[in-house]
Amino acid sequence: MNKNEPISSIMTTKLITLSFSDTLYSAEKRLKVNHIRHIPVIDKDELVGLLSLSDLKRISFIDAYSKEGTEDTPVYNMLTIKDMMIKKPVTVSPNDTIYEVSKLITHKEFHSLPVVGNGKLVGIVTTTDLLNYYIGCCE
Repeated sequence: MNKNEPISSIMTTKLITLSFSDTLYSAEKRLKVNHIRHIPVIDKDELVGLLSLSDLKRISFIDAYSKEGTEDTPVYNMLTIKDMMIKKPVTVSPNDTIYEVSKLITHKEFHSLPVVGNGKLVGIVTTTDLLNYYIGCCE
């Protein structure tokens, strides 16, 4: 295990993103279909926020009745992506080390961090990415 290895070596680069024009219904669907828990929000190619499945669960009855979705959740009609997202999320650089990012996630109790290089979103790193890295190093 190399604790000085850059986070870019384990981050997810195949990104699924949202924009302000997306609905909370479409956000929920993307989260579920892609089996992910966090989606960066982009405006004019700039990272402006982060939306998580737990954000949506707080305001709706996701999974309360079915796994198909929450098309009948009235609160989704009252709020937007912009209302629900974490604005200006903490980010890391692709050159930050796995060790530095692990410490940040642990100390701040984050579950994911967008990775931004040269002003552009280039990836996302999650606790799952880090756990897979550490498990792989120990086998």
